[in-house]
Amino acid sequence: MIRAVLDTNVILSALLFGGSTGGLVRAWQTGWFQLLLSRALLEEILRVLAYPKFHLTEGEIRGLLEEELIPFAETVIIRRQPTIQVRDPDDLAVAACALTGRARYLVTGDADLLSLGRIRQVDVIRPADFLALLGPPSPGPVRPRPNRSAP
Repeated sequence: MIRAVLDTNVILSALLFGGSTGGLVRAWQTGWFQLLLSRALLEEILRVLAYPKFHLTEGEIRGLLEEELIPFAETVIIRRQPTIQVRDPDDLAVAACALTGRARYLVTGDADLLSLGRIRQVDVIRPADFLALLGPPSPGPVRPRPNRSAP
């Protein structure tokens, strides 16, 4: 199975706005790929969802996380920060999750990350390219999977 990390903006865009990234929600919920998340990424997602511009209540935020995201993701435990070179220190969390979780893809719209093309064994690609690579999502039922942890 394809293992991938989606950066915070891609996840939020897919959850809140659909559009070109909307197919990602169905893809991770049907097991078309294994979504990887770390504690740092979850904290960032939670922080951004609480921004006033989104007009979400605590219950709506909790619902998004507990019903749409967390049950379908594998939690990556980052015990030691990998040594990597990124221009923006804010990109370290998503890169560390991808490397530690043995992801094949890091999916982002971030120009700095995209300019790298690859971080060790992880290909850095745009959401549209990732969706094209996946092909049409499985028509099967949405099923939560156990929230396992990668070493």
